[in-house]
Amino acid sequence: MTTQAHGKLEIRRLSPAEWSGAYPVIAQLRSLGEAEFLERVRRQSHSGYELVAAFRDGTIIGVLGMRPVHTLARGAHLHVDDLVVDASVRGSGAGRALMDYAERDARARGMTAVFLDARPDAVPFYERENYLLHPAPSMKKVLAP
Repeated sequence: MTTQAHGKLEIRRLSPAEWSGAYPVIAQLRSLGEAEFLERVRRQSHSGYELVAAFRDGTIIGVLGMRPVHTLARGAHLHVDDLVVDASVRGSGAGRALMDYAERDARARGMTAVFLDARPDAVPFYERENYLLHPAPSMKKVLAP
């Protein structure tokens, strides 16, 4: 997809050279050092993971990480792994603009759904945007080395 203007925001995919500029915002969501963040994004990018940013006056104020997925249970869909807006501008519409971008991108790829995992405090945001809680709970097991 191309760059999208959303009000006074510019929403666009980041090139690898721009990934480090997303780190200060992502660090508000993920407890990773910058080097680990960049390595994980680089590794995940080989599987289609992309970073999309919301810019205001040339400054990144929001970041969304997304990837195309195809599973037997859900078919082809877009998965949003990360969505964070700088704490100083939350409520400005940047989160909605990033999700609009992801939804348009999914439609352009012929996908019929967007899935994501949400922190409990973020659920009201997604519900306002017509996302529904999925009935299948996520499970995990931490494996010892």
